[in-house]
Amino acid sequence: MKCLQFVFAAFIGITGHSALYAADLMGIYHEALAQDAQYRSARAAYQAAQEKLPQGRAGFLPNITLLGTRTVQQVNANNIGNINPPEVTIQSRGVTISATQPLFRMENIVIYQQSKIEVSRADSQFVVAAQDLILRVAQAYFDVLDAQVDVEVAEAQKKAILIQLQQAKRNFEVGVSTIVDTNEAQARHDLTTSQEIAARNALEIRKRTLQGIIDRFPENLVGAKEIASDLANLQYSSMDEWVRVAEEKNFTLKIQQAAYEIAHQDVKKAWAQHYPTLDLVAQYSDQTGVGGAITGRGIDLVSKSIGLQLNIPLFQGFSVQSRVREALALQDKALHDLESTRRNIAVQIRQQFLNVTNGIAQVNALKQALKSSQSQLDSTVLGQKVGVRTEVDVLNAQQQMYSARRDLAKAYHGYLMSRLRLNAEAGELDEETLTQINAMLIK
Repeated sequence: MKCLQFVFAAFIGITGHSALYAADLMGIYHEALAQDAQYRSARAAYQAAQEKLPQGRAGFLPNITLLGTRTVQQVNANNIGNINPPEVTIQSRGVTISATQPLFRMENIVIYQQSKIEVSRADSQFVVAAQDLILRVAQAYFDVLDAQVDVEVAEAQKKAILIQLQQAKRNFEVGVSTIVDTNEAQARHDLTTSQEIAARNALEIRKRTLQGIIDRFPENLVGAKEIASDLANLQYSSMDEWVRVAEEKNFTLKIQQAAYEIAHQDVKKAWAQHYPTLDLVAQYSDQTGVGGAITGRGIDLVSKSIGLQLNIPLFQGFSVQSRVREALALQDKALHDLESTRRNIAVQIRQQFLNVTNGIAQVNALKQALKSSQSQLDSTVLGQKVGVRTEVDVLNAQQQMYSARRDLAKAYHGYLMSRLRLNAEAGELDEETLTQINAMLIK
């Protein structure tokens, strides 16, 4: 019994030592905010999309151009009566300023409306990228914790079986047990050695995955010291309520809604090719040396003009009608994509809600299973002392207890991940939600 107590203390010591110098989930997330290349790419795309609005607004502002010219001409008139007039050098220059102020251009109005929708879509896309970062960090974090649990269980099993193997060998030497007990313990020890190697390899791979997000190799991560008791503390109690919230707040759905609105504006923009355009046009021109190439002596001219320019499209080879039909078809496609996205989100919400509620039940069941496994192990060890249980019975009880401990940790991590995914589908996943999950790990 003292040997088993030592093994349990060693198992707890492993997890306690890991947490002593470990980073928690929020710490890893803050590192990912600064280091994750995928998130930084999304942030750059978001910043670029903000320029759509001033670009769309530019269609309402004047267009001003400045044109400057300077020429030097050598003029040689035709010979007249054997008289060869000398060449004449004519220098001319000119400055022209033109300004066009759109007064009515239906296409520019539509483009401006589209630019506002595109900025709104970019906002939603950036929020989705931020939520995706939280999910990727949390998933990689929990994967490492799961792998750590596998390693810790394998180590604890190996130590316990080693003790049993040594005891079996001693009992065989003094003749109180058979070689069968020794061989059974040896086989278990060899098996757990191979399992430990596989678990350590899996842990290294999971840490490398997290390294790809935070750009450093994670050493030790904080795991749950105990299972939180408020597992059922959800913001909304029913599945239908979660679906309703998702239909209002889900950012992927908002992105698709924006895509439909942009497609609708594309139809208007295609129709705008039928509309006339009206511009206010002004020009100022200052020219010197005008006509010098003909008269031999240039003159100076200054001209000013201002007026309205009306452009009425009459026929463009049926291209406008074709673009309208194309835009209408793409609008229908965007509408169907929107409906498909809405249905998929509803399915995902229901799945994640079931994962959360069933995860609560599974965690509670495994907590009880762990207690029962511990009691069974204690009883089996006692039975071995009085001669009614064998070494193999003890090893089996140990295996069951360690498996229950591992399954409980993984089920708890899966439950926490499902809560994050449920909040993401509902459009309510943010740093505050992650902080709550982190608190459930470090309490």
